[in-house]
Amino acid sequence: MYKSIIRPILFFFDPEAVHHFSFKMIRFFNNIGFGGLFRSLYKVNDPKLERTVFGLTFPNPVGLAAGFDKDAKLYKELSNLGFGFVEIGTVTPKPQPGNPKKRLFRLQKDSAIINRMGFNNGGVEAAAERLKKNNGVLIGGNIGKNKVTPNEEAVNDYLSCFETLFPYVDYFVVNVSSPNTPNLRELQDKEPLTKLLKTLKGANAKKEAPKPILLKIAPDLTDSQLLDIIDIVSETRIDGVIATNTTISREGLASANKEETGGLSGKPLKNRSTEVIRFLSEKSHQAFPIIGVGGIHSEADALEKLEAGASLVQLYTGFIYEGPALIKRINKAILAQ
Repeated sequence: MYKSIIRPILFFFDPEAVHHFSFKMIRFFNNIGFGGLFRSLYKVNDPKLERTVFGLTFPNPVGLAAGFDKDAKLYKELSNLGFGFVEIGTVTPKPQPGNPKKRLFRLQKDSAIINRMGFNNGGVEAAAERLKKNNGVLIGGNIGKNKVTPNEEAVNDYLSCFETLFPYVDYFVVNVSSPNTPNLRELQDKEPLTKLLKTLKGANAKKEAPKPILLKIAPDLTDSQLLDIIDIVSETRIDGVIATNTTISREGLASANKEETGGLSGKPLKNRSTEVIRFLSEKSHQAFPIIGVGGIHSEADALEKLEAGASLVQLYTGFIYEGPALIKRINKAILAQ
């Protein structure tokens, strides 16, 4: 029903407007009592799906990637659709509007999306306030820096987000890999990234119960840079990696709007994301957990990520194109193995 009726209607309208409309509809139907129906339709409850990764127990290994529920406004309702965990953000210390519209584009011929949102969010304090109401949803907190903050001072932005969100999230994700904030990806270079992660680990170590810290990386890194990432994870002793964020590559695209500026997600990212996962897993000798994300539009795509070395997977564009039934199908496929 989603792909045959709902999606064609939604795809007739502007993507960002549809995103906000979908939020309102999901919240509306949950508020009038449909949450239980959604859970019965899409949630797969089976202890065999549980995964313990970096000290946390996930009810199932299929999560929602950051960028969908940026401001922690819908995490409870989205969990009713079967996700085992929800990653909010990217949040920044101060609210910011993001880049000028239009900034979100569907590439339907490629089953892809280009976005140049630019970390639009209401600020970390507003997100933390909403997360105070959480009752049982496993939450990741994806943190970044404000656009106006120079890279030399970026560590302060990440620390601010870390401290504010700490009581309310289960794990953290350091996002230095979005292509939509000027110069942000320069923080992936070995020296600044090592400094940033060591600072966060130091703040974490002072907590009574430290929380996992993960790094989200770009798919556009070279093998040499990926080897640097392995070294950095080892040196800083962070808890894992999310592979991968969106790509700036436009190779092999068929859609007319393929040259729009921004990060590309969806099916065209599938192979490269899996390559990065396999490279990190093999070259590190499975030294750290990996969350696989990028181009998962089917059960086979998810299983491929897990086979390549991912411990968990996340959806974003595949969720938009395939609908919530994809979550259930992936979990069923994992159980059938």
